[in-house]
Amino acid sequence: MAKLIFFTVKGGFCRKGMKEKKRILVTGGAGFIGSHLCEELLGDGHDVICLDNFFTGRKENIAHLLDEHRFELIRHDVTEPLRLEIDWVFNFACPASPVHYQYNPIKTLKTSILGTLNMLGLAKRVRARILHASTSEVYGDPQIHPQKEDYWGNVNPIGIRSCYDEGKRAAETLMMDYHRENQVDSKIIRIFNTYGPRMRADDGRVVSNFIVQALQGDDITIYGDGSQTRSFCYVDDLVNVIIRMMKKDNFTGPVNTGNPVEFTILELAEAVLTLTNSKSKLVFKELPQDDPTQRQPDISLAKKELGWEPKIQLNEGLKKTIDFFDQWLSANDTNTPRG
Repeated sequence: MAKLIFFTVKGGFCRKGMKEKKRILVTGGAGFIGSHLCEELLGDGHDVICLDNFFTGRKENIAHLLDEHRFELIRHDVTEPLRLEIDWVFNFACPASPVHYQYNPIKTLKTSILGTLNMLGLAKRVRARILHASTSEVYGDPQIHPQKEDYWGNVNPIGIRSCYDEGKRAAETLMMDYHRENQVDSKIIRIFNTYGPRMRADDGRVVSNFIVQALQGDDITIYGDGSQTRSFCYVDDLVNVIIRMMKKDNFTGPVNTGNPVEFTILELAEAVLTLTNSKSKLVFKELPQDDPTQRQPDISLAKKELGWEPKIQLNEGLKKTIDFFDQWLSANDTNTPRG
């Protein structure tokens, strides 16, 4: 393994000794996961084009990258065609939390389908490798546990979550058809619950909800009885497997990317209360329609093909995420934070 030598470039950083510099497009690059991905790719010495329409992405997520000469920001909606010369495409443009993807469900569906279609057309034209960020939501409310990649899922096609679930399923279809028919070098990852710094305070996800409520002393809102399960992957672990997948030759996927350690929602709430030393009370509300009762990835394929498994334990990741939200709330000086 080559020794990594770090040096600064215009206030940025890169790793000397990388094999080949790429020109890379990251759609949704100002979002939670996209911004961490842009940062890591710049650290590897690549040229990075961040594309975002800022529906859920935030400029503050990538503000520290703007002075880096290898970083470029383009405000653009992926539902509109785009012409660029690039080597790799990371397709991450889509609202990913129920609050945001249900706000405009038709737009969400168009982003998944038309956006992926446009990125595949771009990849085909310039012969770029493209990685699509799919989701564990393609499994719906699963009847098989844990979920493996060969499971076809249990998805309601007409429910309030369908715009996201079925949009991502259709995007996977497009990825595979372009791969089979047009020999586009396509890759699919299925992302399970991910958390960490730069999550939005208003995105309605369980980790950010619990942390913000605990820090502000508000009631912790649990939907259902708290027995439903999730598996939480820290963002650094996720970015690691994303890049491993992109570098892997002759492997299309789909592949599950997430932490296989399962927690109940109630266990998560209790962990957040302990780590924040909060006096917030637990309040139970009705479970939303089609909310999965179990969610746990089988990552055997990721271990075999990519040599990957997550390293960061939940408490360690929660501490880092709590620190981020504590600083964010202080900087915004508000009791009703908006992301």
